Amino acid sequence: MTTPGPGDVLTLIRDGRARTRGQVQEITGLSRVTVAQRVDALLEAGLLRGAGQGAATGGRRAVELELDTTGSTIAVIALDSAHAELALTDLAGTVLERSSVPVSASDDPRETLSTLAGALTQLVAQSAHAGLATVADVAGIGISVPGPVDPRTRRLNEPPMLPRWDGFAVEDELRSALGCDVPVLLSRDASAMAYGELTGTFPSAQVLVLVKVSTGIGAGIVIHGTLVEGEQGGAGDIGHIRVPEAAGRLCTCGAEGCLATIASGRAVAAALREAGRHAESGSDVRALLAAGDPEAVRLTQQAGRQIGRVLASVVALLNPGVLLLSGDLDSDALVHGVRESLYAAALPRATRDLDVRSARLANDAALVGMAALVVEQEFSADAVNQRLS
Repeated sequence: MTTPGPGDVLTLIRDGRARTRGQVQEITGLSRVTVAQRVDALLEAGLLRGAGQGAATGGRRAVELELDTTGSTIAVIALDSAHAELALTDLAGTVLERSSVPVSASDDPRETLSTLAGALTQLVAQSAHAGLATVADVAGIGISVPGPVDPRTRRLNEPPMLPRWDGFAVEDELRSALGCDVPVLLSRDASAMAYGELTGTFPSAQVLVLVKVSTGIGAGIVIHGTLVEGEQGGAGDIGHIRVPEAAGRLCTCGAEGCLATIASGRAVAAALREAGRHAESGSDVRALLAAGDPEAVRLTQQAGRQIGRVLASVVALLNPGVLLLSGDLDSDALVHGVRESLYAAALPRATRDLDVRSARLANDAALVGMAALVVEQEFSADAVNQRLS
């Protein structure tokens, strides 16, 4: 059996299983001297900090320890079809600095990543955060994309919204564009959003599903704290489930009859144009919803009913405790529509304790989720042991 290293100690403290040196010693079986060495190494590396004193147990009060969330900075990018949100966060996912840059899904991926690299470099240069002079100083970079990411190759796998990005080495190209060897982690946007909501607002949820309804429709799934990506990264791709109401409608994926052709932001925008409204995309629908446009509300609620019928199968299969709606169409109209058809189609037992609501973090969910995923990767027990060995 491998002797627990400083990374294992950090994991115990991060997970809340240990708060003091004594508790670390009790769980690991390490000697008091070895625990002190492990903790001192973590304190010196800026990974741990004192968090006050615990309860007295007959002697001196033990000093409690916690992850030093301010000791490192994470850079995160949430890429969408028409723009990208960039942010710097601490290890808890708190946004410290942010910016936005327009992009186009139809652009060459190298051009887009070059633009993102420039915007991220500028964001870091403008930051007043201590110890952050260049992008090379961040602990890692997370980027979420609107498409499935193959968990084995870490490349986009036939993304309908980003056809030129299929199989493209995003992580390598972004590092090259930045000119430094910073760890980069790629993830599907709905998955990152679901993980962000889990870590940021619903930490006790055993099964959480987030449905993003924007240009397309996709779901992120977290079961017992672990993202479900699927064999090829396509878990949660519900926008391409065939539904009878969409028969004959051609989808961006090349098939006919997909849910996204009648219930996505793109589909609702098309229906609004037919009704005489100016709506070119899901973001235009969002603006009309915010203004209370009755036709936008009606069509969005109708889309919600169509999505809810598909989600009835998702609920029957996964039995989630939390079902969140996010994206451009997220609104009372969408939530009401989903609830209306979902509750009618699903077993009462499956929905009795189901919390169906709008996502709480909204546009920040992907940023918070990517920060958490980078922390999981770069501050895992193995990664920290290797770094501090």
